[in-house]
Amino acid sequence: MHPKFLLLLPLVACTALAAQPAPAPAPAPLVAEQATPDGRKNQKVELIRVEDDAVVIDEVRYAGQTESIKVQPKGRAPAYEIQPTGRRVWNVFSF
Repeated sequence: MHPKFLLLLPLVACTALAAQPAPAPAPAPLVAEQATPDGRKNQKVELIRVEDDAVVIDEVRYAGQTESIKVQPKGRAPAYEIQPTGRRVWNVFSF
């Protein structure tokens, strides 16, 4: 063989290896697990209303967990909602 062909032989071999397709990635799981446990479907909803001279508080609990709290002050003050994380939410454009 000619020496020039001996230099091209490794280059051709590397090119052939690079031309092969990459192996396929591992398949993803077919079915994702449900975010809620099965027991949560059968839980009851509690509507709790607390009222005094100044406010009316409506609380919704699902499976013992507080979902929402709405506070309606008596008088001219606007109603607001308290998220279970503790933040207050004001409804600015409610008509």
